[in-house]
Amino acid sequence: MAETTRYRWTVLVILTLVYTFNFIDRQILVILQEPIKLELGLSDAQLGLLTGFSFALVYVTAGIPIAWLADRSNRRNIVAASLAFWSLMTAFSGLVQNFAQLLAARLGVGIGEAGGSPPSHSMISDYFPPQHRGTALSFYSMGIYVGILFGYAAGGWIAESFGWRAAFFLVGIPGIAYALLVFWIVKEPRRGQWDERGTPPKSSFKQTWDCLRQRPTFWWISIGCAFSAFISYGNGNFMPSFLIRNHGMSLTEVGLALGLIAGISGAIGTFLGGFLADKLGARDARWYLWIPIIGGLGSLLPAYYTLLGNNKILIIAAMVPAQILSTLYLGPCIATCHNLVSPGMRAMASAILFFVLNMIGLGLGPLTVGLLSDSFVAPFGEENLRYAMLTTLTISLVGVFFLWQGVTRLRADLDANAAESARI
Repeated sequence: MAETTRYRWTVLVILTLVYTFNFIDRQILVILQEPIKLELGLSDAQLGLLTGFSFALVYVTAGIPIAWLADRSNRRNIVAASLAFWSLMTAFSGLVQNFAQLLAARLGVGIGEAGGSPPSHSMISDYFPPQHRGTALSFYSMGIYVGILFGYAAGGWIAESFGWRAAFFLVGIPGIAYALLVFWIVKEPRRGQWDERGTPPKSSFKQTWDCLRQRPTFWWISIGCAFSAFISYGNGNFMPSFLIRNHGMSLTEVGLALGLIAGISGAIGTFLGGFLADKLGARDARWYLWIPIIGGLGSLLPAYYTLLGNNKILIIAAMVPAQILSTLYLGPCIATCHNLVSPGMRAMASAILFFVLNMIGLGLGPLTVGLLSDSFVAPFGEENLRYAMLTTLTISLVGVFFLWQGVTRLRADLDANAAESARI
């Protein structure tokens, strides 16, 4: 029996707040990286490694076995345990004395956060029917930007008032208590309750992999999302440093400005992407990919201005449309990937999607900006970070091409999944 609409939305809000904690704990390092760099004597490449590649490597690697477990066991328990663990490791980050210790703590955060999204995605797709999944998954994805808002705004103020170590403690400890709330309130939904064939058989990793190999759209979407994330993580993680170094803003000013802009605009764009995709996709499923394509192209002009402009007020104003348009992609793309596989494969499909997305986006984005910034010191001097971010922004254009490739195959792959489902 499907749960009531009120309870479904209650669970969605709870899981969205879990994702909010995920991004508070992940992004707190971004706003703190300048004082940490100063105290621990780090380079931009090391900062890119901390906020990008090293975190992404353990995050996506641990995500595969955890998703395999989630497709076979209680997903609520996995989410609650993962939240408690990554929150504890965030608090430990405030105790480090050198780069190696901070790296180890952030690896722990990555392992814990690997158990957050794939099980949550799978539960949401079982709580909500297909025609509402884009909206529901976009609502969940708003947790990214609520987390960024709090992490930037509160993190910058806490760091300037009490030091960067206190910021890690104050954002990590509440997550442990919230994990108990998740365990107490959230119920494990029945798998496939909105699908015609009902409760699906448990799929092995090989079965899921074989299915995805026959769905080219899944891979085009994964790579397209990865290059959208490449710019959001690459330039986003270094935007605080850019505003501090190139425009003389304080840590508190940067935290407040970026927190409000990235948080509110990002949340609006993320929810809008899923809402529009569900509305327009009812007539043509390809709108689930056209929306991200339009958003990616439309965001480029204001994004270039944020890096090339000199007026701080106009730069901050340009970030609003850039952020809204560039965040339209996530909910529609996750929903489409779930519609390409059976219910018993959805957690694993999300984990593989996030593997590709995070290895390219989170793993290579910040590291690329950091390496380019260090290498651009000789030719560009104090403008090195600006030109590193401009280069990264231009590279991200290839993501639009990959999403367009997905449009050309989407209908055929959806029909293939429907035919396969009918045979089960």
